[in-house]
Amino acid sequence: MTPHVAAPDPQAGAAVKAADRAHVFHSWSAQGLIDPLAVAGAEGSYFWDYDGNRYLDFSSGLVYTNIGYQHPKVVAAIQEQAGKLATFAPAFAVDVRSEAARLIAERTPGDLDKIFFTNGGAEAVENAVRMARLHTGRHKVLSAFRSYHGATSTAINLTGDPRRWASDTGTAGVVRFWAPFLYRSPFYSENEQQECERALAHLEDTIAFEGPATIAAIILESVPGTAGIMTPPPGYLAGVREICDKYGIVFVLDEVMAGFGRTGKWFAADNFDVVPDLITFAKGVNSGYVPLGGVAINAEIAATFDKRPYPGGMTYSGHPLACAAAVATIQVMEDEKVVEHAAHIGENVLGPGLRELAERHPSVGDVRGLGVFWAIELVRDRETREPLVPYNAAGEAAAPMAAVGSTMKKNGLWPFINMNRVHAVPACNVSESEVKEGLAALDVALSVADEYTA
Repeated sequence: MTPHVAAPDPQAGAAVKAADRAHVFHSWSAQGLIDPLAVAGAEGSYFWDYDGNRYLDFSSGLVYTNIGYQHPKVVAAIQEQAGKLATFAPAFAVDVRSEAARLIAERTPGDLDKIFFTNGGAEAVENAVRMARLHTGRHKVLSAFRSYHGATSTAINLTGDPRRWASDTGTAGVVRFWAPFLYRSPFYSENEQQECERALAHLEDTIAFEGPATIAAIILESVPGTAGIMTPPPGYLAGVREICDKYGIVFVLDEVMAGFGRTGKWFAADNFDVVPDLITFAKGVNSGYVPLGGVAINAEIAATFDKRPYPGGMTYSGHPLACAAAVATIQVMEDEKVVEHAAHIGENVLGPGLRELAERHPSVGDVRGLGVFWAIELVRDRETREPLVPYNAAGEAAAPMAAVGSTMKKNGLWPFINMNRVHAVPACNVSESEVKEGLAALDVALSVADEYTA
């Protein structure tokens, strides 16, 4: 359905941007080098600016508007809750908080039936690691290169991408390892089975040399998001589960980006028939309408704190407005079969469409993903797999990807771009026609990328 776009009002847009530039300090940015788009409105899979330009959002905000913008049932639920009980302290039992926890627990795998609410994904990771350390009495945590777990103190140290570097104190008890990624295999594997076996052997070797009795947890994104949407090979996550059981290590799956329908399942872990000890979530739990995250906790770890106080909490934990948005979002996803739709779109529309583009564009080295969670890896040379831009490129070195992104925007598609990749991550309820519209704009942009190939 085409959204109603308000009449252009460039003067209002200029005022919005002027106030932003005067007072808003933006994340991950050199403040004097950015030019934020002034957004006038959004609906469904689209948003638009004050000049009347409309964009199909293939980034889902920051991969969180899983049911699109301004879903009327979720907006109404927030409004109704604001009129009933806008806020209340976390130490009390509140109906909407209890209901949100129940609905989430019903959908988590295994016995992860206790929910600790946070304000977002990074706080969820912070608390999951704290729980694991207190439960085991150990300190070290293993995390993967090519990962992102958040920007708070522990979470940024766990992160495996370059955003960690400026804040990496080296004192957080973090040990990194290589997770499987066949296209750029660190293990010289020739197929997925080899990659799985060698990655698991590498992980167990790392544990042996670090000392199993020192390791509290292994944290992995079920399907890594910002780092490249590298779907793990069959058997890998199950193998990690076995290793954790062998050494008494807590297995944490970070589902902040991959959870709540993004991969065509309620949780990405369900694609691999694995049950972790802790799951971190945020983003899609309420489509980002009000900040909310959390940790889903299994019975054994929850029992650790039956008589022992858990030393952690937040003023806004389980905020009623956020929980009302979560309840409504989960109900919408059930009623409208959004999870099933995401699986259909990935299998029958988006995945095949991206693979067809890859056949025609020499700049596409790899296409991978599932559900509405896909990455298109751009290269200068398919044979050598040289990335279109160097790792963590900036300035002139990143110009080819900037040209790709600019072309997409000119054709009405808002991209998610990271390093040498374009991520195709539309809303879970994106329509088939909207996906085809996005693929057409992406087709044009890939022709620009082709100009830089060998």
